[in-house]
Amino acid sequence: MKKMSVLTLILLNVSRVFCYHYPLRVLYIGVSAPGSGIPELSRAVYVDDLQAELYNSDIGRVVPVAPWMNKMGPEYWESETKIIKEDEALFRHEVKLMMKALNQTEGFHFVQVFTACKLRDDNSSEGFLKYTYDGNQSMYLDVPTATYIPTMPGAEIATQRWNSPSIRMGEIHKKELENICVERLVRFTDHGREYLERKVRPGVKVMRREPGEVTMLHCLVYGFYPRAVDVKWMKNRTDEVPTYQTTHVLPNPDGTYQIRVSVEVIPQEGDSYSCYVDHSSLEEPLLVDWDPEQEVPLSVIISVGVISVLVLIAVVVGVVIYRKKKNNYMAAGDVQMREASI
Repeated sequence: MKKMSVLTLILLNVSRVFCYHYPLRVLYIGVSAPGSGIPELSRAVYVDDLQAELYNSDIGRVVPVAPWMNKMGPEYWESETKIIKEDEALFRHEVKLMMKALNQTEGFHFVQVFTACKLRDDNSSEGFLKYTYDGNQSMYLDVPTATYIPTMPGAEIATQRWNSPSIRMGEIHKKELENICVERLVRFTDHGREYLERKVRPGVKVMRREPGEVTMLHCLVYGFYPRAVDVKWMKNRTDEVPTYQTTHVLPNPDGTYQIRVSVEVIPQEGDSYSCYVDHSSLEEPLLVDWDPEQEVPLSVIISVGVISVLVLIAVVVGVVIYRKKKNNYMAAGDVQMREASI
């Protein structure tokens, strides 16, 4: 994408000591059937994995979620509420058009929009925008050419209309990613600087699933911030053990992260196993030994892992919709959100 707007460069110049490496993500979901128990339109805004603000048509207003978003003045919340209310009609229209293109006359259907922007080290930006219909990607914006590309039957009609010379929706959305999205990213991260720059030391638990000839060892690292972390198993504190299984780094509701790394080993007399953890909050890496005499119940893994399901509002809403569709949405008729690559 092109260089940033003059306003963004000014903001960066004022706060040049701070790095804006966090992505700003905006997640929308609009449904076809008001009164289904799902808000007609929802929008969640995230800085990195921290939810900054929320709107849904049941609340009727854009409201702050992160405490530091209270620094935004009342005029911001009024303006954002006005804009998103205008989007409600657009989402209703797009859902109906997609239903018509697919010869669907009834039932519960939904459109999701995923946008994101991020700044690079050279002060250029990159952006991402895609649409899904009923959980399947329908089209995406090819940002360099400002052109919408259809990825499922029925989306061709929408992309032809949006790419037409009279509308040029791709150019409008590209400018929003390059300017409005980036300017919000700068403002939001400036307000949340103290939070985003903090360093939280990880907790570490080591355990085994079950004893036997082959033993599965788990290392659960949790409650750390920022996201980047290096976790691996070591034999006799010197030799790295090949990883059998690892989760992604998952967000917790409190804004921290967790990860689990597992290995399969055949313990021999005299062998010891340790979990190695390196994180920016640590003066030096941790080595936490596995002690078979001090086992931690495997339920710790489950209880900590389950909370990550509650983190992203789009995922929560998507799962509810998926379950409703699977059960004919209460006689009215795997939303899977792939996180923006940036």
